[in-house]
Amino acid sequence: MHDRRNPESGGASGRRARGELESGVLAALWAADGPLTARETRDRLPGDLAYTTVLTILSRLYDKGMVVRHREGRGYAYAPARDEASHTAERMHTLLEGGTDREAVLTRFVSELSEEDEQVLQRLLAGHDGHQPEGR
Repeated sequence: MHDRRNPESGGASGRRARGELESGVLAALWAADGPLTARETRDRLPGDLAYTTVLTILSRLYDKGMVVRHREGRGYAYAPARDEASHTAERMHTLLEGGTDREAVLTRFVSELSEEDEQVLQRLLAGHDGHQPEGR
């Protein structure tokens, strides 16, 4: 059910789900050849978002350490702090750590992989020698 008091809860009002804007902004930054200003980022996003909305999302992502920024004119240009693969792997790890039964989660995850993804995972595991890289 849509909660009218929570504008990020989604529903009939057309509001986006929590995190959807952040994900969209990150996707735009990952797809770019270099850092983007808030205006450039807004121009790469679907819909008719206000400049201030995109600027707020970029500021939140910066505060979370998910983007870096450098001065460009009177404002900033933003770039992702990590590549998309690193970001996604960290999210997967966080979700796995949050579960109470790691084996069940991994079993379900592997059972729902496509055949192509399963082959990639088998190839990666076959090349893993059981040693952690230095520094870990």
